[in-house]
Amino acid sequence: MTGKRPMRPCPICSKLSTEADYPFCSERCAKVDLNRWLSESYSIPVVETDDIEDPDGDSYHE
Repeated sequence: MTGKRPMRPCPICSKLSTEADYPFCSERCAKVDLNRWLSESYSIPVVETDDIEDPDGDSYHE
């Protein structure tokens, strides 16, 4: 086993990744990804639970 990572598509531009910039294809794509994290472009959707009712018909509150 050589310990090399498999080449995969870059998450930014879909070109094959390089060993030096894995999982990206270049330093540029790595910086684009970092900028997206720092500018909060990536987010996890949140489901609001304020309007969910329980089986008894009452609003759900913890």
